Amino acid sequence: MTVSSSPSGSTGVNPELATRYGRVVVLFGGLSAEREVSLKSGEAVLAALQGAGVDVQGYDMAHGLAGLEALRPDRVFIAMHGRGGEDGTLQGALELLGIPYTGSGVLASALGMDKLRTKKLWDIEGLPTPRSCRLAADTDWQSVLETLGTPVVVKPVHEGSTLGIHIVEDAQALQDAWTDASRFDAVVMAERFIKGPEYTVSVLDGEVLPAIRIEADSGFYDYDAKYIANTTRYLLPCGLSAAREAELAEISLKAFNVLGCEGWGRVDVMEDADGAFWLLEVNTSPGMTDHSLVPQSAAHVGLDFATLVLRILDTTLAERDANDASVAQQSGH
Repeated sequence: MTVSSSPSGSTGVNPELATRYGRVVVLFGGLSAEREVSLKSGEAVLAALQGAGVDVQGYDMAHGLAGLEALRPDRVFIAMHGRGGEDGTLQGALELLGIPYTGSGVLASALGMDKLRTKKLWDIEGLPTPRSCRLAADTDWQSVLETLGTPVVVKPVHEGSTLGIHIVEDAQALQDAWTDASRFDAVVMAERFIKGPEYTVSVLDGEVLPAIRIEADSGFYDYDAKYIANTTRYLLPCGLSAAREAELAEISLKAFNVLGCEGWGRVDVMEDADGAFWLLEVNTSPGMTDHSLVPQSAAHVGLDFATLVLRILDTTLAERDANDASVAQQSGH
């Protein structure tokens, strides 16, 4: 499915932006469990680019790679979430096609989608992340609780948007949570639960944006709190002192860079009762809906949604310039 680049009410294509970006395609949808959220992100990004005068179309990746190739894009904005769009698969295909794209590359995208391997890398680099383990049908459930402590969080390793996530305190609940989480992913993990404030830190082209403190009525930032409820509170400023927020920014940027992430993304962090920060995960293609966090953080420093989207799209220009330089070098010019 494609979406017209000249909807009713748009101002048409801006020649300067057309020269700058060429033909842009916003990729959304796909077949992952996060399809519905991706459709909303893609719609918002597409509308912003159209409003700015970019020569842009939308394309639902559920219709396959051949349809994208037929559009002959000069670059793409990835508004895909979950497997098939955020896990390095799409990024690898775009690399083979020579199409610049927003966000992290193949390896960083794959690592960021794999929570267990992300945490292993952070551990190696000495970055704080809650202790965890992989769960399976033959797991000794009581031993997991004794090792990690209670409560524990059960998560599908390769899913986002808190799909299939549970907080449990006993062995039977842990086994039941594993069974449910296995509906979303063949690989499921348990992680020590950190009780305390939750923060999210956005990164845009190497710059750390202001942290957001998240407060959900249920005490847990689950799918409903993220995308449905209007009672979830997003605190900006986040309530930390300047020194503490600088500490949070530093650890988040290190976590982002250790994985080799690029362009833009978001790091989720918990703070325990002693004031220590604990890294949870990295999102290499964060949501861009009306409930999403990166746009909120950007707005706090004066970047409206359209400007934010253009800033993200600008990161693809560096890739084009690098490719042009490589071609010139190979041709001897």
